[in-house]
Amino acid sequence: MIHLEKRAEPSKTWTAFTPVLAVILTMIAGGLMFAALGKDPFEALRTIFYDPLFSEQFSAYSRPQLLVKAGPLILIAIGLSLGFRAGIWNIGAEGQYIIGAICGAAVGLALYPSQSWLIYPVMILAGAFGGWAWAMIPAILKTRFNTNEILVSLLLVYVAEQLLASMALSTLRNPEGNGFPGSRNLSQHWATSNPELISGTGMHIGVLFAFIAVIMAYIMLNKHMLGFQIRLTGESPRAAQFAGVNPTRLILICLGTSGALAGLAGLFEVSGPAGQVSIDFNVGYGFTAIIVAFLGRLHPVGILLAGLLMALTYIGGELAQFMLGLPGASIQAFQGMLLFFLLGVDVLTNFRIRIGHGGKK
Repeated sequence: MIHLEKRAEPSKTWTAFTPVLAVILTMIAGGLMFAALGKDPFEALRTIFYDPLFSEQFSAYSRPQLLVKAGPLILIAIGLSLGFRAGIWNIGAEGQYIIGAICGAAVGLALYPSQSWLIYPVMILAGAFGGWAWAMIPAILKTRFNTNEILVSLLLVYVAEQLLASMALSTLRNPEGNGFPGSRNLSQHWATSNPELISGTGMHIGVLFAFIAVIMAYIMLNKHMLGFQIRLTGESPRAAQFAGVNPTRLILICLGTSGALAGLAGLFEVSGPAGQVSIDFNVGYGFTAIIVAFLGRLHPVGILLAGLLMALTYIGGELAQFMLGLPGASIQAFQGMLLFFLLGVDVLTNFRIRIGHGGKK
C-alpha cells in the first residue's frame, strides 16, 4: 500500500529539485499531447526549446525576443512573490498590468506631440501609480472588511478588461485612425517610446527594470527587516504576531508593490512591443507570471530563470504554430502543465512516499 508520510521539516533537496522534475514531466506529457494531435513530439519539443536559441534560421530573431517576452513576466512575478511568501495572494496582476498601461499611455497621449524628454519618466510614474492604485482596492477591502483578496483581485481583472476596451474604442482612440479602435502608436514617437537600449538584443528599459527588481528583491529578502517580516509571516503567522509584525501594513506593502510592478510592466509593454492601447493588448502576462513565480520557488534568482524559460515557451510556441501547424490552445495547455505538475510534485517537499501499511501499529 502506498501512502504519504509527513516530513518533520520541508526537504531542501526536493524544494530545489521539484521545478526541474515539473519541467521534465511537462515535456513528457506535452510530447504525448502533441503526438495525440498527429505531430512528431520530438520535433515539436525541439522547435519549442531548441530552435529559438540555436537554429541558424530562427535564432537571429528569437534570441532578442527572449528578453522582450521575459521582461514583463519577471517584473510581475517578482512583485507577486513578495505577497505569496507572506501568504497574501494577489491573483489580479493582469488587471493591474492593464491599468498601468492605460494610465501610462494616457499621459503620453495627453501630451502628444510634445518632444520633451520628461514625458517618458512621467509615464513610468503614472504606470506604476495606476497598478498600485488598482491593487489598493483589494488591499483596503482586505484590511478594513477582511474580504478575500484572491476573489477581489481576480474579479477586478474583468473590470480592467472592460475599461481597456472602452479606452481603445473611445477616450484614447486615435483621432486620425479612421474610426478603427486603438490609440496612437506610442512606439513611433520618441518621447513616448520604449526603444531597445542595445540594438539587436531586445534589451529595453522594461528589461532593465526587471533585472533591477530581481536584485532589489534579493537584497530586501535577505538583508532588510521587511524581508524578514515577509518570510516570517509566511512561515509562521503566529510567530509573526509575537514578533510585532503589523499585518495591515504588510498587506498594503505587498499588494501595493506587486501592483506597482505589474503596472510598470504594462507601461513598458504598451510603449514598446505592443505600441498602442488596443482591445487585445493584454496577452495573459499577469496570469502566466503566477506560474513563473512558483516555478522560480518565489526566489528572485529562480524567478529570473523561470521567466526566461517561460519566455522561451512563448517564442518556441509561436514558432511551432507557424512551422508545424500546432493550435495555439495546445501551447497554452503546455504552459499550464508546468504549474499543474509543479503543484503536484511539490507535495514531495513536505511528504515522503512510503510503501507498506499506513497508520500506527
